[in-house]
Amino acid sequence: MSVAEYMGLCLLDPKDGYYPTRDPLGSDGDFITAPEISQMFGEVLGLWMVQCWKDMGQPETIHLAELGPGRGIMMSDMLRAAKLVPDFIKALYVHLIEASPALEAVQGQTLKDSPAPISWAQTLSDIPDGPLIVIGNEYLDCLPIRQFIQKDRFAGRAGWHERLVTVEKNADDLTFAFALEPISTLAAQTLPSAQSKAKNDDLVETCPSAHQLLDQLSDRFERQPGRALFIDYGPETTEFGDTLQALKRHEKVGVFSDPGNTDLTARVDFGALNEIAAGLNMPTTTPVTQREFLSKLGIEMRAAALARAKPESKPKIARQLERLTGESQMGELFKAICFQSQGLDLPLGFRKVTSIQDGDSNA
Repeated sequence: MSVAEYMGLCLLDPKDGYYPTRDPLGSDGDFITAPEISQMFGEVLGLWMVQCWKDMGQPETIHLAELGPGRGIMMSDMLRAAKLVPDFIKALYVHLIEASPALEAVQGQTLKDSPAPISWAQTLSDIPDGPLIVIGNEYLDCLPIRQFIQKDRFAGRAGWHERLVTVEKNADDLTFAFALEPISTLAAQTLPSAQSKAKNDDLVETCPSAHQLLDQLSDRFERQPGRALFIDYGPETTEFGDTLQALKRHEKVGVFSDPGNTDLTARVDFGALNEIAAGLNMPTTTPVTQREFLSKLGIEMRAAALARAKPESKPKIARQLERLTGESQMGELFKAICFQSQGLDLPLGFRKVTSIQDGDSNA
């Protein structure tokens, strides 16, 4: 089977998959995300979405969708900050897109006192018409990827073979292999442009699910105003190499060590996302580091305000800020990118947005 099929089964199988069967977050789980580190992360994002609403002309109704909302902590922090603007809260309808029944129950408890109506949806297409804000924090990295290996660089796209998951001979252990036949013309068309620079045995990854997601966003944003913000770990431009990893109890383990009981992720290729958006004529921003993005949203000022309110917590708040924005922490590894409908200005926190349709850029 393909690597994407393996990831999909391990992560999403309704009976034995990783996400449908557990709450994987927190110190007792397998990993910790930014909202679990500090309330500041969600609070500044709450102000970001208020600015989006203002950029769209302060519509009487606006929908907010979070992809992979975890325990609902980030949404809770966002809504608490957004309550500073009552007219926004009055217009807001929140939709949570969650694959885990276990986490859905936790989200319902976390958000039981939400100032805005909360509902759950299976996909973006289930969300009613109207202006839309989409947010996905550490969502793209868990979407299944395909992996391709260049076996004959002089053959160009025809030299790529898909990396597969198979069973070792005379054993029940899983292992990697590669297809003997080159990939199809259709699969070759999904490769990022950097594939032309590959040498023999270079490996490149693609994410069909991300492509489908951007297709959905593009279709929606052509009809109605909207923005979609994604924050995740990965390089600004396409890089070669195997980035598939498994996590268990906050430690890296083998990707075949315990299928269905470990979190499988891969780095997000932000360069490829920009290429996909260009092909869809959807305006997109230049990726920025999480450090730059959160700084422009005022996270340092928020940290200072919290420290003034609780002086005894000042060292803890400083540690949280460093973890979120430090160059050796999440600050440089994680990036932010925003996709939006035509006609909207530069979103808060970014340097440039390119309107693919007319070739203009706003800095």
